[in-house]
Amino acid sequence: MTEKKRIVVNAFDMTTTSHQSFGTWRHPRNRADEYNTIEYWTDLAKVCEKGLFDAIFIADVVGVYDVYKNSVADALRDGAQVPVGDPFLQISAMAAVTKNIGFGVTAAATYNQPYTLARSYSTLDHLTRGRVGFNVVTSYLASAAENQGLPAQIPHDTRYEIADEFLDVCYKLWEGSWEDGAVLRDRENGIFADPTKVHPIEHKGKHFTVPGIALSEPSPQRTPVIFQAGASSRGQQFAGKHAEAIFITALRPHLTKVLTGRIRDAVEAAGRNRDDAKILAMLSVVVDETDEKAQAKFEEYKKYANLEASQAIIGGWSGVDLSQFDEDEALKYVETESIQSFLTPFTLQSKDRDWTRHDIAEHCATGGMGEVIVGSPQTVADELERWIDEGGLDGINLAYHVSPGSFEDFVEFVVPELQKRGRYRTAYEGSTLRENLFGEGITKVADTHPAAAYRGAYVGQRSAADGNVR
Repeated sequence: MTEKKRIVVNAFDMTTTSHQSFGTWRHPRNRADEYNTIEYWTDLAKVCEKGLFDAIFIADVVGVYDVYKNSVADALRDGAQVPVGDPFLQISAMAAVTKNIGFGVTAAATYNQPYTLARSYSTLDHLTRGRVGFNVVTSYLASAAENQGLPAQIPHDTRYEIADEFLDVCYKLWEGSWEDGAVLRDRENGIFADPTKVHPIEHKGKHFTVPGIALSEPSPQRTPVIFQAGASSRGQQFAGKHAEAIFITALRPHLTKVLTGRIRDAVEAAGRNRDDAKILAMLSVVVDETDEKAQAKFEEYKKYANLEASQAIIGGWSGVDLSQFDEDEALKYVETESIQSFLTPFTLQSKDRDWTRHDIAEHCATGGMGEVIVGSPQTVADELERWIDEGGLDGINLAYHVSPGSFEDFVEFVVPELQKRGRYRTAYEGSTLRENLFGEGITKVADTHPAAAYRGAYVGQRSAADGNVR
C-alpha cells in the first residue's frame, strides 16, 4: 500500500493590509491592517505554530501597482500591497515567541547585492536557530525598476540570468568562505576564529564582483532554504536548478499535474532528484462546522470584495491594464515583462470557458490567484487531498481572507481532520526549516543542490591569514 504523502502547509502573508483578498480588511475578523505592529506578527506566529505549519511565508514587492488606469490610486484606496513594509524586520520577534515554525522571507535578486543580502539571511538564520528560507524573486513591477534608477524594466529572462549569478555568489559565501571548524571561540588563547580557515571567494562575473570573505560565520543551515515562484519556461529552469520549495498557481488539479510534471522534469534535468523540491500551490480555505456555514461565511467575505483593487493588482501581476477591455470581453494571452504565467490559467489552459475582465477581477478579489476551497472540515480535507494527489503537489501556500481568522479556522477545523487521515504531522520533526520540509536531521542542502558544490571548495587556497584579503 502506497504511503500517504504528508501535506506541507505554509501561511501566506505580506507586510501590508491587502495581500491576496481585496476589501476584506474591513471585515470585523480581519486584523491585517495591523501589519505594522509587532503584536500582529507574534500573534500570527503563535497561531501557525499551534497548527504545526511548516512556515510563515512573507511575500514582498519593491514597487507599486500602477498599470491599471495608469495609476496607483485604486491600490492605495484598498491598501492593496501598498503601503508595504520590509519583510525581514518582524522575523526576530516571531522567532522569539516560537520554537519550530520556519520563516520564508522574500527578497529581489534584481535590486540587491549578494554580498550584503547573504549576511542578512545568515543573521536571521542565526537568530532563529536555522528557521529561515530565502524566497528568490526577480521583481515583475516596472515601477520597482524605475524607482531603483533604471530607465525600464530589465527583460524577463535577463532577470533570471542575474538571479542565477546572484545565488552563485551567495552559495560561495554561505558554503565555501568559512570552513567547518573556523570558529573556535577559544577564550583561553584569545582566538575567536582561525583566519587560515576563512577564505575570499574571489568572484568575478558578468553582473557581480565579490572578492572578499563572507561577513557572517556559518549559520545553522549555512544556505537558507531556497524558495522560488517562477512558472514561466525560464522560471522553471531556474527553479529546477535552485529551489527546494516551489510555489505555483493553478485553477484545476488536472492542469496543475501538467505543470508539476514539467517542474520535476526541470529539477531532474538539473542533476537533482525529482523530489528534491517541494511543489506547493497557492490556495485559500473557508471552513466551518458544516458546508452550509462555510458557504455563508464565504458569501459574507465576498460582500467586502473590492473589484477595482483586484484589477489594480492584476495589472501589476500581468502587466496588462484591464481597463482597456469591456467588462464582458474574453481575455487572450499577452506576453509581457511581468509574471508571464499569470494569464496562462485564464487563457491558454482554460479550454472549457472564456474568462472576461469581470470574471478574472471577481476571481482574484477574494483569494488572489489561487483557488478557494469552501466547506466543512471533511469537504476541505477531501479537496486538499484531491489537489495534492491529482495535482502532483506536496502541499499548499495558504492565503487568507481575514487574518489571522482564516489561519485560526484552518488550525481548528482542518488540521485535526487531516491528522485523522494521516496527511498532516502531529509534531515537528526537527528544529530547522529544512527539517520541517525534508525530515529530522536534514539541516543542510542536499548533495545534488548547486550550493553543495562549494563545500570545502576553498580549502588550501588563499585565506584571511594572507595579505590583501578583504
